[in-house]
Amino acid sequence: METNRRIGRHLHHSLLLVVLLTAGCGSTARNQEAALPKEQPGNAAGYKEFLTRVQAYADLHKSIASTLPVLKSTDVPELITAHQQALARKIREARSNAKRGDIFSEEAEKAFRSAIHDEFQGPQGHDARTTIRQGAPLKEMQLRVNEAYPDGVPFTTVPPTLLLKFPKLPDQVAYRIVGRDLILLDAEANLVVDTIPGTIP
Repeated sequence: METNRRIGRHLHHSLLLVVLLTAGCGSTARNQEAALPKEQPGNAAGYKEFLTRVQAYADLHKSIASTLPVLKSTDVPELITAHQQALARKIREARSNAKRGDIFSEEAEKAFRSAIHDEFQGPQGHDARTTIRQGAPLKEMQLRVNEAYPDGVPFTTVPPTLLLKFPKLPDQVAYRIVGRDLILLDAEANLVVDTIPGTIP
């Protein structure tokens, strides 16, 4: 009788673990679905792969940031700069082998290029070009993955209509346009996370 009760408890705990794990996977899938643009079904596979990789980067960023002193709004600029440099240094060390395409995988790059092409060939193309020109984009700029974004070098924010075609990003990173390149930038660490070169018309 006692043996049966122990087996019953064991089965109950096992089933509970399965339910919890399944719920966790479902939550991750729902979060990823929510981050996908609704009108880009043809790019869904590439975007999902991108979201998995960019979330892994965001988790790394958060893990490293948690080891550093917490900044306050009253902190002096020197402390803020020191914090940024320390964060960037630790991230670079953790991604010492980082290279272009680690986040923008081949499949993801195809999805982004397709979305950008459709945007600039569509009815919003003129407005998108106007937005980029207003940002005073650079004609040429060679940026290296896992290196600091150069001080004083301007960039252009992604036109709102184009941004709607891209997956929603974690708070730790942002899209930027530099010259004709699409950049994934860690704004807090001022690091170039990844790039897609020559994709902006």
